[in-house]
Amino acid sequence: MLIGELSRRTGVSERLLRYYERTELIHAERRANGYREYGDQTVETVRRVRTLLTAGLPTRVIRQLLPCTYDAALVHPCPGVLASLRDQLNILDQRAADLETARRLLRQTISATENAADQAPAPDSRAASRR
Repeated sequence: MLIGELSRRTGVSERLLRYYERTELIHAERRANGYREYGDQTVETVRRVRTLLTAGLPTRVIRQLLPCTYDAALVHPCPGVLASLRDQLNILDQRAADLETARRLLRQTISATENAADQAPAPDSRAASRR
């Protein structure tokens, strides 16, 4: 199938499919006219890539995992796969902790600002007291 059909069948743009090919996530044969031709199994590969990207995995890890996948969420225990998945989970856990810290600080800032606004004299009362 040509790239346009692969795009239609997967809902992924042709530009993104070319990126997947450049990063060796998918592979295409070249016709004599230079057009890319993808096998039928590429549809499932693109779906797996999309699922793994949604799970927060970077393409370098996905490239390592793809040969070990046989379903969108199931991975054979290939060498290095568990370590890569654990590393990625640690990265996501750290991001979550950083986001929680940022949320807490933002809540504190909002609360302090609201308290300051509640305690500040009204603008008209300050002007009247200067007279």
